Amino acid sequence: MIQTMDVHEDQDLDGLPNVPSSRYRNSDAHDANIEDGNPANWIGKDFDDQHFNGCKLNPDNIPKQVDDKQQKLSFTKAPNGEGHVYTWKHDDTRIQLALLGLFTIGELPFKFIENETFIEFVNALNGRVKLPSRHKISRDVVSFYLMERQKLYKHLSNPKTAIHLTTDTWTSSCQKINYMVVTAHFITEDFVMHKRVVNFREVDTHKAEDMARELLICINEWGMKNVMTMTVDNAKTNDAAINIIVKELPGIYENDKHFHIRCMADIINLVVKMGLKHEVYHVKNLQDAVKYIRASSQRIKTFKQAMKDAAVESQKWNSTFELLRSAYDVKDAFLEYSHQDPMFQKTVGRVPSHSDFEMIKKMMEFLEKFKKKTEKVSCSTKPIFHTYTREILDIEQHLRKHETNPDFMFMVPDMKDKYDKYWGDYDTISDYVFFATLLDPQCKSKFMKVVFNQMLKAKNKHKKMSADEIESKARAKVIDIECKLDKFFKTYLERSNMTSSSQQETPEEVVNFDDENEFFGSYMTSGSFPSTSSESQLQ
Repeated sequence: MIQTMDVHEDQDLDGLPNVPSSRYRNSDAHDANIEDGNPANWIGKDFDDQHFNGCKLNPDNIPKQVDDKQQKLSFTKAPNGEGHVYTWKHDDTRIQLALLGLFTIGELPFKFIENETFIEFVNALNGRVKLPSRHKISRDVVSFYLMERQKLYKHLSNPKTAIHLTTDTWTSSCQKINYMVVTAHFITEDFVMHKRVVNFREVDTHKAEDMARELLICINEWGMKNVMTMTVDNAKTNDAAINIIVKELPGIYENDKHFHIRCMADIINLVVKMGLKHEVYHVKNLQDAVKYIRASSQRIKTFKQAMKDAAVESQKWNSTFELLRSAYDVKDAFLEYSHQDPMFQKTVGRVPSHSDFEMIKKMMEFLEKFKKKTEKVSCSTKPIFHTYTREILDIEQHLRKHETNPDFMFMVPDMKDKYDKYWGDYDTISDYVFFATLLDPQCKSKFMKVVFNQMLKAKNKHKKMSADEIESKARAKVIDIECKLDKFFKTYLERSNMTSSSQQETPEEVVNFDDENEFFGSYMTSGSFPSTSSESQLQ
């Protein structure tokens, strides 16, 4: 909400040596003293003092009221790299907003505004700026917050604004206090996506009743009338809290049956945890070696030297995945370290061998898919909801590809069971997920048929359905989703007082797709592109 802005200095002679123009010089005197090398010594010594001091073009002699009217040019650079030249003028309001942004977004203490070096810095930029006291700027921050809060309230309380909430609750490890944060996501009329933290407060417990009460208080405080979805992690208390909230909110679509959206990143995390709960001998051997080295600063120093001797760059092992990803590169360093520390092999059991690192390399490649998916769905700067179905089916395909691999047969079945719990049946997935896929120009109805086909095939483990039955059910499900979307679209027309139009613009050809998604990539390269014929605006 607050953006700091650059304060430009005057673009006159302030930054240059105050040397008068050559037409006022005594050229002979100038030539005689040019070797002095100090411009300050030229002034008042080799020029006509009387004319110089009385010259109307001398910047020191220009009256202040004349100087204020003189336009000055400034240059600003946009985030996309484009530059713009504009007329600069002193603007107290702009400077005040920039100060507020500096102390709120920059999280500076209010006392900093009275720091002598900061005052000197501001005066060097623009001598006309009058800095407030720390008490004044603290009051300004509160006033500005209340003003911005009122603007946000006006937007969130508008019945036409569809709002999607995300929330999380945790316990501070040092304070032992329960906290809850609620973030509102919405799109403005100019189709710009926004997110705002609308609640951050203590909660008594993690019980469903307490969480539901705080969430309802937040919704009522902001006057939200069109909360469409709420995304939470997969704790049982969250499910119970959602059930309480739904009863208190007006049903927008099918009595808020699809109000609850499960966090995709959290489900991916649960799937991976199910696989990692099985102890892998090769990984365990490496973890023991790392724990031994990290237990002593002297051992760390010795290992760093071993890495230099093995020509290996230093790595930071902040997680199991980082450990797996970097371990294959440091196998030579472990071997070198074992020669320098005789107790290493006796304590750990054995030095990590080449077979360990070969297995770890395979494990790294297997887990890389889940890491990339987590990073992708955690993006908050662009819409990614329309990619939900293609991402989960890519994970399902990845698991099926490795379930017969001898190296992963012991862990993939449990991971697949956890996947099926949340994504194995399309009836357990919110309709909003399928709506977003239908509205994706790359997908539409044809891709939805592929999605339901794939889900039905994965569910048909015991071959209870024939290929024709699967095809028929998938087609019927697509028709059902299209009808539901049409019904839901009509509610938008009613809320926005719009009328459905049959006029259609010719869509541009869509050729780009995510080459990291094997499932969607195979669909796009098959030539099964969506049809562009339509009968209505929605179709």
